[in-house]
Amino acid sequence: MNLIDEIFTEDPTYGKRTIAHIIRRDHKIPVGKQHVRTLMIKIGINPICPQKKKNTSKPDKQNAIYPYLLSGLAIVRTNQVWSTDITYIKLKHGFCYLVAIIDWYSRYVISWELSNTMDLDFCLRMQERAYALATPEIFNSDQGSHFTSPKFTALPPSLGVQVSMDGKGRCLDNIFIERLWWTVKQQDIYIKHYESVAECRAGLIKFFEKYNNHRPHQGISYQTPAEVYFGQNKKTAPMEQINICNFNLNTVSVCPTI
Repeated sequence: MNLIDEIFTEDPTYGKRTIAHIIRRDHKIPVGKQHVRTLMIKIGINPICPQKKKNTSKPDKQNAIYPYLLSGLAIVRTNQVWSTDITYIKLKHGFCYLVAIIDWYSRYVISWELSNTMDLDFCLRMQERAYALATPEIFNSDQGSHFTSPKFTALPPSLGVQVSMDGKGRCLDNIFIERLWWTVKQQDIYIKHYESVAECRAGLIKFFEKYNNHRPHQGISYQTPAEVYFGQNKKTAPMEQINICNFNLNTVSVCPTI
């Protein structure tokens, strides 16, 4: 599964046939397209082109779908647009899921959480912590069942936030968080090879602290996301955050880096 995730992260347009071919050609592993499809469903990844299969990036038919509001929109200020997504992380012993919210203008990661289950609760906790920091004008997500859930979509409108959802099968509508996943995996996950959820949590706390406060971003004139988001060189206090975070054996909760 980790190999499939690496190939897909490099190019999210790849489907089961292409991924299976790359694995056979480049890694000399005999694998069929149907087995690749089964593993893609298991880890919740879906190519850009529309698919018939149901996975976590597909909506629950009973939930409301909101229009995509970002087409042609000039992003000119912080808290104008936030977006969220879930990605899979392979561990030495099992796997887990990472969900995050990013501010489009500054690239600042507002909040994130880690869980070894795909329940809705870890998404709700991430959302609540993000809104404790600030309120965006538009909140964008894909049409996955987590983000179309009435529990998840109830909070933004109550705060005057417009809800936006990507076109079906078009993950690049949420391009900034897709780029974030590439950065997280290429610069941390694939290098560190975490053994457990707890170890992954500790590593990602350090990674996001560096990402938000120390890593210059070309797209924002080589400033850090924190410098752009807060308008000054404000840095996080990760150890203080750790002390107020709650976690159990099933879910690791992470406080926003503010």
